[in-house]
Amino acid sequence: MSPQTTIEPLDIDALLDDPTTKVVVCCGSGGVGKTTTSAALAVRAAERGRRAVVLTIDPARRLAQALGLARLANEPRRVEGVGPGELWAMMLDMRRTFDEMVQAHATPERAAAIMANPFYQTISTSFSGTQEYMAMEKLGQLVAGGEWDLIVVDTPPSRSALDFLDAPQRMSTFLDGRMIRLLSAPGRGIMKVVGVGFSLFAKAVSTIIGGQMLTDASAFVQAFESVFGGFRERAEATYRLLRSPGTAFLVVAAPEPDALREAAYFVDRLSADGMPLAGLVLNRTHPVLADLSAAKARAVADELRGSPLAAAVLRLHADRVDLAAREERLLARFTHAHPGVAVARVPVVEGDIADLDGLREIGERIAGQVPHLVPHASSP
Repeated sequence: MSPQTTIEPLDIDALLDDPTTKVVVCCGSGGVGKTTTSAALAVRAAERGRRAVVLTIDPARRLAQALGLARLANEPRRVEGVGPGELWAMMLDMRRTFDEMVQAHATPERAAAIMANPFYQTISTSFSGTQEYMAMEKLGQLVAGGEWDLIVVDTPPSRSALDFLDAPQRMSTFLDGRMIRLLSAPGRGIMKVVGVGFSLFAKAVSTIIGGQMLTDASAFVQAFESVFGGFRERAEATYRLLRSPGTAFLVVAAPEPDALREAAYFVDRLSADGMPLAGLVLNRTHPVLADLSAAKARAVADELRGSPLAAAVLRLHADRVDLAAREERLLARFTHAHPGVAVARVPVVEGDIADLDGLREIGERIAGQVPHLVPHASSP
């Protein structure tokens, strides 16, 4: 057996309190609690004195209710009952953010023509990578405004967490690709598209069908041409922001093989791209409640024939110890491959998070304020 891996604890409060930390990006695979983690971190930062805003992506309605808001919008709204700092919350509206970007870089007449085009309406709502790009566009807007001490970003629920980092370049590459450039040339450009790779292009815009497709696409590109320089510059600025010392990535995972495998891919990608990783938030862990091994608990339970309730409790404890040990093995495997990554274990909370107190509790657990006993491999 390999020696036990030493796991460095992640100091969340130090990260949130650091005035040089301006952006915290929570990322990871779907279903691991990124949105709740993001909101809880923003609540904790505000209650530690910072003016924080959380940008959420497609949150459950109960999260807005937990923040005391009837609904979340594309612009920040103040959350009451949090202090001494301030907490604001918002939800990405992908289409509206795209519209705002076009309006910022085009004359009113040109912007109206672009937004009325069927091709634009397709890519602004359903093109692969649009949501991820618009999340970063909105982040850029929040940073440029200079109003916030801390911006916490919940990344989109992509099929792969890596899509979030690839999206700005993918959108830029698509709009700067050969087929799009051919469409910007009248007449002969369209004929060239028909002759060269038309089927691939058609697949990318499959929601637009029939002979009108090329006409709409050509009109869109010609109208968008004056806007594209600003669009590309924003994508490049986004990447510079993500790499800056004021940004910190938190990879969120659950103690399950698939989630930790995705977390490992993401950690590797962040390292390869030179982006600042703060650590891993491991949600929904199951710490043991007493320093009693599973084998000992089961042995005692077998002897308690006259006390079925006590025996049942001991067997439940034994099952919990086994589950905690399994989670520790999975985490040890991750940290063995990524020894420099600090980890915050977050004990599971039963039920939905229904209010600010629930988010505060999650924040306390992320910050390590809840004891987290783990089983000893050498326990009898």
